[in-house]
Amino acid sequence: MSRFTISLFFSSTPNQKSIYFLRNLTFLFLYTKDLSPIMASAAVASMVLDPKASPALMDLSTADEEDLYGRLKSLERQLEFTDIQEEYVKDEQKNLKRELLRAQEEVKRIQSVPLVIGQFMEMVDQNNGIVGSTTGSNYYVRILSTINRELLKPSASVALHRHSNALVDVLPPEADSSISLLSQSEKPDVSYNDIGGCDIQKQEIREAVELPLTHHELYKQIGIDPPRGVLLYGPPGTGKTMLAKAVANHTTAAFIRVVGSEFVQKYLGEGPRMVRDVFRLAKENAPAIIFIDEVDAIATARFDAQTGADREVQRILMELLNQMDGFDQTVNVKVIMATNRADTLDPALLRPGRLDRKIEFPLPDRRQKRLVFQVCTSKMNLSDEVDLEDYVSRPDKISAAEIAAICQEAGMHAVRKNRYVILPKDFEKGYRANVKKPDTDFEFYK
Repeated sequence: MSRFTISLFFSSTPNQKSIYFLRNLTFLFLYTKDLSPIMASAAVASMVLDPKASPALMDLSTADEEDLYGRLKSLERQLEFTDIQEEYVKDEQKNLKRELLRAQEEVKRIQSVPLVIGQFMEMVDQNNGIVGSTTGSNYYVRILSTINRELLKPSASVALHRHSNALVDVLPPEADSSISLLSQSEKPDVSYNDIGGCDIQKQEIREAVELPLTHHELYKQIGIDPPRGVLLYGPPGTGKTMLAKAVANHTTAAFIRVVGSEFVQKYLGEGPRMVRDVFRLAKENAPAIIFIDEVDAIATARFDAQTGADREVQRILMELLNQMDGFDQTVNVKVIMATNRADTLDPALLRPGRLDRKIEFPLPDRRQKRLVFQVCTSKMNLSDEVDLEDYVSRPDKISAAEIAAICQEAGMHAVRKNRYVILPKDFEKGYRANVKKPDTDFEFYK
């Protein structure tokens, strides 16, 4: 029987005793839930048998009902207040979502316009910083609040707004650099067997470059530091670049190839920054090998420069010297440089500690010529009448590249005559075309 049913019953009953009984029964129904059925029955029986006790119980039940009614009203008011708060929070959440969408659209609009690439220099506070542009000027700019401050490191590449120069994005390290690693598919397929002769040079470069990368513990056991850098020098066409290609093919280390002229850029500071990018990329991908071809373009001996271009080249050289002498020896990074003008290089670059191993590539002697001819003609269809020893014994000083050109020219003569076999006269024509050159210069106009 519910409380509502009991209240309805005693409100419609005129008997006072029944009213007392039902009120007391309601009181017992509310406050004797934990009593056993026997004790509850006894309480009801006592009220029926002793009507005099019912007024006291009636007074107690009336006070409790008033207290419960007050608590009910208080809880109802709290519930209404909670509902109002919930509606307010929902409305505020909708407003914040709309503001977030507008802010995201504004960020996309700012980043959608063409941006200017700059270089982060210094953090002033959480909302401002100093950046350098490609024109050489420095700017005090605001930093977008959505940018991760941990990515803002000195020399980091950043994107600046075209009109306000505000810093709106941080570029990845490789985004603003022309320096990249050679992937496994891009590595040249040149092996040491493809290089005729140069046995001493092969051994020296393998000891100076490959062995420290593959067996670094040997140098620790002996108690010496491995060579930091290697210089390959000699006349053109003697196999310097080709040997560096073989090193790239035979090692699993990351290989970075640059030409000295690539460091000479239009704007001031771009060349030294590229040098830093090269060594940073090598450190991040260690073990690594850096090959700088034609290094004489940036490493000539310093002099009293009169022009801005010469001073910029000297700044590139000083940054190169600093990077070679400053990078950690615990990092497996090796430097290979190649040039055919070693006499013009700066003495500070050639000193031990930077370029510890200097490997000369002279013009091939008679034995070296024979080995180069054998390598170049190993895949050619030669006639039995061809005598390579005849060309080896000739006193002309020729390089390995010229020997390869002689063999290629002989093959081209055979193709021109629709023959599948190379005859001695084809080699003779190729030899005269590449070696027997006139002493006078070419005269294009007469």
